[in-house]
Amino acid sequence: MSSLQGNNTNKIRGVQMKFLTIGVYGYSEEEFFSTLVANKVDVFIDIRLRRGMRGKKYSFVNSSYLQNRLKELNISYLHLKELAPTEYVREQQKIEDKARGKSKQSRTELGQSFINAYREICLSRFDPNDLIKKLDPRHKVAVLFCVEATPNACHRGLVADFLKEHGYSIYHIVKE
Repeated sequence: MSSLQGNNTNKIRGVQMKFLTIGVYGYSEEEFFSTLVANKVDVFIDIRLRRGMRGKKYSFVNSSYLQNRLKELNISYLHLKELAPTEYVREQQKIEDKARGKSKQSRTELGQSFINAYREICLSRFDPNDLIKKLDPRHKVAVLFCVEATPNACHRGLVADFLKEHGYSIYHIVKE
């Protein structure tokens, strides 16, 4: 079961727009896609640099399969590579994870060096209005996607915070 955490929606271009975030860790394929449908997602925004997963467990979010499945569900797909952490930014987190003895899947929060680097390198160049312009006016529910289980352990949480700072409302879908 998933829960929704957040506040009200925004009116954008005269349409009520809701932004959600979701990760994949902890979901089965069926649970993941049914959660998107249950939340009426109509545009899926992939903010990963590499859009593939190692191993079979989460192969359903590998780019080609994911896009085909979303198309079957009538959910648009958008890849925003500019919101993906650069290799340098990713390395900052790897260093902190190693120092803490944490794996990517067991991480519960981002390290301060990652946060600082991500904000400086990625978010400083991001204009939320450009994102809105890329969305079809018919879209009403957008989901920001990366893999970590919780937004506190993932850059999508930083993007969500940034969007909140710019007046947008965000709901986090978290697997219970």
